[in-house]
Amino acid sequence: MKKFLVILGTVLVVLAGYTVVTVVRPFVLHTELDIDASPEQVWQVLTDRATYPEWNPFITSSTGELKVGDKIVNILRDTKGSETTFDPTLLAVIPNQELRWIGKVPPGAIFDGEHSFRLTALPGGRTRLVQEEKFTGAAVPFTRFWLNKSIKPQFEAMNRALAARATASVP
Repeated sequence: MKKFLVILGTVLVVLAGYTVVTVVRPFVLHTELDIDASPEQVWQVLTDRATYPEWNPFITSSTGELKVGDKIVNILRDTKGSETTFDPTLLAVIPNQELRWIGKVPPGAIFDGEHSFRLTALPGGRTRLVQEEKFTGAAVPFTRFWLNKSIKPQFEAMNRALAARATASVP
């Protein structure tokens, strides 16, 4: 029994240390795109979530009030058409600049993702859109390939669709 407890304790210490490392060194999916529309126009499209089913290939539905501290409900579609529903907590809602939330697999530190959309004004009434997600938790190293293959392309597809919709509204 004593040997079992020593082994169990060692395994728990190793897992705890491993989890700490994944939190300190997140895995980041990063995409960006320059859009021929103002930050205000891009923000309008990004936050008009009722229209997501019309144009958004990645986040096919998003409901709930955009208020820091509140939860929203998102339905995501990966490149194979599989959908996942999750309810992240809003961390930042700064009009024309940033929308950011965090989603966690309970109880946390298993697979957490902090997703952000950042808008930066560029000369000529243009906008740089950065969409990224920082993943932390013990399961992240085992999902990196899948995240790169199935989720990052959806970030890029959403960026292109958002740009098309925002530039369509440019006078």
